[in-house]
Amino acid sequence: MAQIKIYGVRERLNPVKEELSEVIHSCVVEAFGLPVDKKFHRFFPMNREDFYFPEGRTDRYTVIEISIFEGRTVEAKKQLIRLLFERIQHQLHISPQDVEITIFETPQHNWGIRGLPGDELTLGYQVNI
Repeated sequence: MAQIKIYGVRERLNPVKEELSEVIHSCVVEAFGLPVDKKFHRFFPMNREDFYFPEGRTDRYTVIEISIFEGRTVEAKKQLIRLLFERIQHQLHISPQDVEITIFETPQHNWGIRGLPGDELTLGYQVNI
């Protein structure tokens, strides 16, 4: 399971939402082995006056927050981060300087999905990779 939130300046984020979603999903599928049909993305296009970021970033600055079940190895998480930086730069021409990624891990029992605690779900994929 991965729930993904993407924040950016409205005028820059809206035109690339669909392609960015595809790029992010391809990275999560490759790094974590998630099924292709498990895509949970939410976009938060923000007005410039509501989105503060440090000097050295452009208006393409994008924040990606990924919430996942505990269990992935450090190597799998680093692979995801590397893939995201590489593919976002290559396919969307957004510099790694303008992308920040945070992975939040929580135990499966802290999730509620389809009427069950997450640790009681039958998953069609491995979490411990």
